[in-house]
Amino acid sequence: MAKAAILEKPGEGLVIGEVELADPLLHEVLIDTKACGLCHSDLHFIDGTYPHALPAIPGHEAAGVVRAVGSEVKTVKPGDHVVSCLSAFCGHCEFCVTGRMALCMGADTRRSRGQPPRIARAGGDPVAQMLNLSAFSEQMLIHEHACVAIDKDMPLDRAAVIGCAVTTGAGAIFNACSVVPGETVAVIGCGGVGLAAINAAKIAGAGKVIAVDPIPEKRKLAEVLGATHSFDAMAEDVVDQIVALTGGGVHHAIEAVGRQASADLAVKLLRRGGTATILGMMPLDCKVGLGAMDLLSGKKLQGAIMGMNHFPVDLPRLVDFYMRGLLDLDTIIAERISLDQVNEGFDKMRAGHSARSVIVFD
Repeated sequence: MAKAAILEKPGEGLVIGEVELADPLLHEVLIDTKACGLCHSDLHFIDGTYPHALPAIPGHEAAGVVRAVGSEVKTVKPGDHVVSCLSAFCGHCEFCVTGRMALCMGADTRRSRGQPPRIARAGGDPVAQMLNLSAFSEQMLIHEHACVAIDKDMPLDRAAVIGCAVTTGAGAIFNACSVVPGETVAVIGCGGVGLAAINAAKIAGAGKVIAVDPIPEKRKLAEVLGATHSFDAMAEDVVDQIVALTGGGVHHAIEAVGRQASADLAVKLLRRGGTATILGMMPLDCKVGLGAMDLLSGKKLQGAIMGMNHFPVDLPRLVDFYMRGLLDLDTIIAERISLDQVNEGFDKMRAGHSARSVIVFD
């Protein structure tokens, strides 16, 4: 039995209870969860703005230690330290074989309808697995293509935030945007994902790294992580200020909030030929667009789910960046909490004043 935080009904928080995990099948990995970050994507499901089968266990930004593996698992072994990733990949679909693994629908990485569920209550009633992981639990049972082994010297509480926030934010810089040294980057929203993008832009050698957020504390965090300039997102003249600073707008504007206004702001900040990249999970009825003059100016708009990562390659590199002192994960983590404090952690996220909270399991 494993203790887990279960979503029973949207809008009513998570309930701490016990679940039972099945034995690993051929390509599955049973992991003792050691740390899991609280991500705004979880909140969309917890608050009911995105639908999901219930009951379910949220949580998708995790690190842990492999306890057992299925007979065909080749990528990890018991005792390995691993980071999980929600963009599990099959390895043989069109997206995988053309190098766009983050777009894989991952059908082969989930159990089929005829197989017993990976997670169930003590009486046998199934519990839905959220985003292939369900990491708000003392144990995870996942496909081997949803995790990657990392250096055992890497602290697992720091490793956990690489699994989503850093993979998404840094991936946007390195993969989706291919930032060239000297280019100007603006990041709208300085939560975990935005701060990781700012830190990665510094590593990539961006000429100006501009943080845009309404909260002064977050702008200060952004400056610690590498922002050369910061602006209040709510200032009436914020677009004029940034366009003047950059001599015509930014090469890359990265939206890391998931709001209509911040996505529209990203487009407004672009210079001729610039690219706006939307990372946040916006309300399902939102639309972002380019006007006729934007198109005539060669501007581009793209989504970049999970930073368009290649996580078996990217995650160990990001760990190496941290170990070498390049990637600052310590500043991104605002607090460490227990599983029992998960609802309080999400309350703090709703207030919007801190970066990442990380659950640390005993």
